[in-house]
Amino acid sequence: MDLSTRAVVTACLAAGVAVAAFFGPLALTAASGALALVVAIGWPRLLDVPVHGGTRVVVAIAGLGAVGATAATHGEPALRHLPVVLALAVVLAFVAELLRRDGRPRLVESLIGTVSGIVVAVSCAGWIATGRTDAGESLVVTCAVALAVASAVSALPLGGWTNAALTLGLAVVAGGAVGYVMPDLDLLSGVWSGVVAGLLVASLHALFDQLPELRGRLGAFSATALPVAVGGTLIFVVGRVIVG
Repeated sequence: MDLSTRAVVTACLAAGVAVAAFFGPLALTAASGALALVVAIGWPRLLDVPVHGGTRVVVAIAGLGAVGATAATHGEPALRHLPVVLALAVVLAFVAELLRRDGRPRLVESLIGTVSGIVVAVSCAGWIATGRTDAGESLVVTCAVALAVASAVSALPLGGWTNAALTLGLAVVAGGAVGYVMPDLDLLSGVWSGVVAGLLVASLHALFDQLPELRGRLGAFSATALPVAVGGTLIFVVGRVIVG
């Protein structure tokens, strides 16, 4: 999957989260769960771990468990059950390694790959928590739009720091513009959302762009979901600190 195709898929995933926010908490929960599954399906391919099945199952369970736990949590803090989900998922990662019958080559690499996938999948639950902040729907939409713009810009045929600077700059502009017109938000909140989205997309683009695993469909599919998945928790922090 080439860079432009990955950028389009990422933008579509971000747009899907924005649309889900308009339809309420149930739709946003479903979108977050679907996002976690997208991460899980291709994660073993993306990191080239030795055993794909166990990693895929553990990451999927962690992501869906985090989404379900957050959706079922009432009151504050909205993410208070996530440490339990993370801990149980890490235990599952060890169990998956113990169940291997191939002599367990590259054991540490496999375990680290699974745990990193757990963290990414669990981060999807941040979108649900973001939807419950004071700005709620407006904050989710603003960040999702900024992510979509940043993803599109990152696909431009520019190299190195030029690409990163343009990605960040246009994400900030998009976030600020959407934040300015959305209810319960202001220009500054939108700008901070754009900063988070731009830095996230630019960083992940630099980190993963040269991986040979991106040539495969499943690995590339998981990579497209990374900025949107991780952005859920990061934008929740922005919502708490900036919006309140």
